[in-house]
Amino acid sequence: MGKKTIEKNAITEGVIWKQLLIFFFPIMLGTLIQQLYTTVDTIIVGRFVGKAALASVGGPAAVLSTIVVTFFNGLANGAAVIIAQYYGAKDRKSLHVGVHTAYLFSVVISLIVSLTGTVLTPWLLKIMNTPQDMMADSITYLRIYFMGILFTLVYNMGSAIMRAVGDSKRPLLYLLICCVMNIILDIIMVVGMKMGIAGAALATVISQCVSAVLVTWSLTRAYDAMKLKFRELRMDAGVLRKELKIGVPGALQACAYGVTNVVIQASVNSFGTDTAAGWAAYGKLDMIFWTVSSALGAAVTTFAGQNYGAGKMDRVYKSIRVNVVISYIFTGAIIIVLFAFCEPLYHMFTTDPKVIGIGVYMLRFLIPSYLLSVLLENLSGGLRGLGDVLWPTIFTFGGLFFVRLPWIIILTKMHHKVEILLISYPMAWGATLLCLIPYYFWRKKRRMSTYGSHLQKS
Repeated sequence: MGKKTIEKNAITEGVIWKQLLIFFFPIMLGTLIQQLYTTVDTIIVGRFVGKAALASVGGPAAVLSTIVVTFFNGLANGAAVIIAQYYGAKDRKSLHVGVHTAYLFSVVISLIVSLTGTVLTPWLLKIMNTPQDMMADSITYLRIYFMGILFTLVYNMGSAIMRAVGDSKRPLLYLLICCVMNIILDIIMVVGMKMGIAGAALATVISQCVSAVLVTWSLTRAYDAMKLKFRELRMDAGVLRKELKIGVPGALQACAYGVTNVVIQASVNSFGTDTAAGWAAYGKLDMIFWTVSSALGAAVTTFAGQNYGAGKMDRVYKSIRVNVVISYIFTGAIIIVLFAFCEPLYHMFTTDPKVIGIGVYMLRFLIPSYLLSVLLENLSGGLRGLGDVLWPTIFTFGGLFFVRLPWIIILTKMHHKVEILLISYPMAWGATLLCLIPYYFWRKKRRMSTYGSHLQKS
């Protein structure tokens, strides 16, 4: 009853590797640009305010803000999967309800996060063992960030909706505009007006506000199949339940990573401000890899979701296979570049030779093992597009809470060496893959068997 024709869909009908690349590049560039918000803050603060401020912006503040955003992005991805499936099935009525439910949910949850985060900031920083010389700056930065979280979460939900229907270009354009604004405001507020860390935080919030307005404007005007109308904003219980069924496990998975990152940050802080600053700068270079990897994961989720909605299971699994190959080509190149040139890249953030030395050691120790995470991202992304999130989340929890956390809490505390802390990363990824790979192929065999039986009957 609610189905009408939606325009020809390249994701369900085009050449897979070409469409994956066309879809992937704007997501990757958009994520890189989004990271520039905080990276520019880090560079300018490190250069013009000092290394304690650098450690504040890139350390505890970055960990806590990342937990919030990644948790919400898990919820947004759940909504995006359902919307992608409706779009692939060409179900206009359900698509309309799904979009309005998701958008209003993002507004409501952001208001709750803003109030809670603003109040709890000092306590959260305290339990992370934040050094005293970093505490005041970290509180200032985080409170301003939480007060403006509405714009970040509305943008992320809006862009997830746009990508779910195959549009990854508009979010990229809007982020590019806002990144330029962020850089200009950083220079004015931090360098020119001497506002310090508060100026860096305000520059980020103002820029993200503009991105949220632009995304909302597009949703109200640019999409005939799912036009956003403010007077029709309401949360449909049935659709919200479907979106949360997929989104909550993904959000909890992101939160689990965040919890372990809090423990890791606390452990890093125990080594002193130099190590904390080196870890903060490492995180910005490390994010280059994760930006590409997560963009490829988002691409395969949309491809799997739309083709699943269209009933094309053969294209679902071919998309995942092709994406794995593309992922190793791109991330392999990044690993080589970062390994070879990390030392001069660190000079963007600080001139302190001790901080640079610690950061270089961390990056070169860890980055080869990222090849494990590439496969993990692809298999998880493909299963997510099919709405299969429960067991992948359980496997991830196992790797984090039964491998990484015990290793950090017990062995790192016993030996108090940075390398002991770092090795917890590949161990957790490897343990998760040992469970996820057999599960993926078992689910694939069952789904393709059902799909083959359906084709024979039709």
